[in-house]
Amino acid sequence: MANTQGPQGNYDPAGSTQMFRAFVDEAPQTPQQTASPSASGGPRIGLILGVVAVVVVVAAVAWLALK
Repeated sequence: MANTQGPQGNYDPAGSTQMFRAFVDEAPQTPQQTASPSASGGPRIGLILGVVAVVVVVAAVAWLALK
């Protein structure tokens, strides 16, 4: 294993500085995809419905607790 040195000349036995720099400098391998409106709307609608359902359940429990 080669002895690698960090930016200040510190000994780096694992070579993690070099590996980190290679990871950071690496260009993305996948092309950027454009999301269609229906594909991006699906998860968002599900999230909104989930939040509304949680609010309704919490309101029902609070109403029953205070009744």
